[in-house]
Amino acid sequence: MELTKAKLKNTHEALKQFEYKNKLAAPKLVKIVVSSGTGSGMKKDREKNNTVSDRLAKITGQKTSLRVAKQSVASFKIREGDPVGVTVTLRGTRMLNFMDKLIHIALPRTKDFRGLDKKAVDSMGNLTLGIKEHTIFPEAADEDLRDVFGLAITMVSTAKNKEEAIAFFEHLGIPFKK
Repeated sequence: MELTKAKLKNTHEALKQFEYKNKLAAPKLVKIVVSSGTGSGMKKDREKNNTVSDRLAKITGQKTSLRVAKQSVASFKIREGDPVGVTVTLRGTRMLNFMDKLIHIALPRTKDFRGLDKKAVDSMGNLTLGIKEHTIFPEAADEDLRDVFGLAITMVSTAKNKEEAIAFFEHLGIPFKK
């Protein structure tokens, strides 16, 4: 089953329990943000940021954006302007392709996967999940396993509350725990 634009547009039919007066009031997926923090390890090994950035670009199919520290923190030995992570914001077709790959290929490859917890959906209607190893994606599996990093994936929707968001994400095919 492939995630298509038609399925996203027909969410109003699947969510009749909320009794929308207009089909445009049904929730929509706005964007998916994929980010990975490289932290203070960047100062020791400058090549680590390039490695993380390249692998994240392969996984998402889009160039990454470098994130820098907003303020200096002496206890973490971070100065303002030091690189601390990389992020990618996906919209449109790339967003749909990444979500399809996440649901049907990557999540089933995780060890002991039994579904996502419904607590991952916040009160604003967004779903955030953390992945410990980037190697669950097929683009990164063949590379050497020395530099394994984790990443965070946030799916931003226009749902007004948690119940709407859970029903919307279930309709899209997100595997929640029973």
